Amino acid sequence: MIENGSNNVTRVLFCGSHWPASQEYTREYLQSHPFIQVDDVPLDDVPDVLSKYHICVVKNFRMDSKAISCANQMKLIMQFGVGLEGVDIDAATNHGIRVARIPGDVTGNSTACAEMAIYLMMGLLRRQKEMDLAVKQRRAGVPVGETLLGKTVFILGFGNIGLDLATRLKPFGVRILATKRRWALDLEQSNDSTDGSQGSSIQSHKIGELVDKRGGPDDIYDFAGEADIVVICLALNHDTVHFMFCAFCF
Repeated sequence: MIENGSNNVTRVLFCGSHWPASQEYTREYLQSHPFIQVDDVPLDDVPDVLSKYHICVVKNFRMDSKAISCANQMKLIMQFGVGLEGVDIDAATNHGIRVARIPGDVTGNSTACAEMAIYLMMGLLRRQKEMDLAVKQRRAGVPVGETLLGKTVFILGFGNIGLDLATRLKPFGVRILATKRRWALDLEQSNDSTDGSQGSSIQSHKIGELVDKRGGPDDIYDFAGEADIVVICLALNHDTVHFMFCAFCF
């Protein structure tokens, strides 16, 4: 780790050892830029070194107001992905620190999440752990699993991940329900666009083909009651924290 020294070096801190590929890829990409130093430190040590860095990639470190107050050289707090739930954005703004994230729709992040969701669905329906045991025991025909075909899937939150998920689920022969807070506004803009953009119209047409039943927040309980599978594609924030317990435990 570089100590306080040359003012010509931009210091980038990756917090913790989780998702090690993030710092490895970044170091590899920056090999030809010796004026940028990339370090990673254990989560417990992050508060002690924040003052030495200009950029912080938080990962799963909680960057609260106390931690931000120690970052007196910090110019940018970055997430190697989409979620910023662990960052006190107001505190960062008050300290003149910019906050950024990597959008999911242009980086493959939303696609990866969608594929993982389908993998988990199929693993549950096919009873993967029991199947692994049956293979080890050389037992054929057990367990009796289920198919995605004919299932009703409720996608709660239809952003980039929800759209990518629906796109990949539809060929399995599922019925798709989806809710979104501003769904009607999206459809109105696509049907009566005033900016000449065709992008929203094309996306809305695609959604119309993918989603069998659209709804808003008031439809969540009804849709959950119809569904065999519920996939929650919501950002974690003040409005959604503990949502699972509040909305479904009744």
